[in-house]
Amino acid sequence: MAKKPEPRTSKLSVYLYIPNIIGYIRVLLNCVAFSLCLTNKILFSILYFFSFVCDAVDGWCARRFNQVSTFGAVLDMVTDRISTACLLVVLSQVYKPGLIFVSLLALDIASHWLQMYSTFLLGKASHKDVKDSSNWLFKAYYGNRMFMAYCCVSCEVLYLILFYLPKNQTETLVDVLSSNLQKISLLSFLIGASLFGWAIKQVINVIQMKTAADMCVLYDIDKKHKH
Repeated sequence: MAKKPEPRTSKLSVYLYIPNIIGYIRVLLNCVAFSLCLTNKILFSILYFFSFVCDAVDGWCARRFNQVSTFGAVLDMVTDRISTACLLVVLSQVYKPGLIFVSLLALDIASHWLQMYSTFLLGKASHKDVKDSSNWLFKAYYGNRMFMAYCCVSCEVLYLILFYLPKNQTETLVDVLSSNLQKISLLSFLIGASLFGWAIKQVINVIQMKTAADMCVLYDIDKKHKH
């Protein structure tokens, strides 16, 4: 006797996947956080960091409850990019020159957008699938969750610390970092450890952008040769 086909999953059920609901909560937390960033730095940092932690929780839920979805992956990346972008915009208004943070924002957006687009062109299921890359650091980043988590957490922690440190909007980034790194304290250690992970993440962004751009160019070349 033939088995009955499983019922087709509805659009609403996908939107209501547990990891996607967590994604909506992250968006809400970030909206509340940034509405308070200039009036309540402590609450802003708590809400922002809690939203960041939820990024790992929704991934675990997706695997645990077999609720992995393309929509969820896109929602997750867009939330990550927008929240980091908003924090970098805030920092660009706090420090002089603000162009440093605007440049970091542009690198982050360009790198991930190109990676997502090249993934789509090659028909891969995930932008984290870089097994065919020849760069060992790039493969290590996406192949080791602990390493990737360290780099990502380092960026967010460093940005939050930088948001706290300045006493006015006329201080330069170099002066604030150098004055705090010269002190022997838990904060200076945290800044140093975060700076290292942050630096690796920026190198990864550059590698990712160049690799993705190469994939787009090779796709065009292969397409032209086939015709």
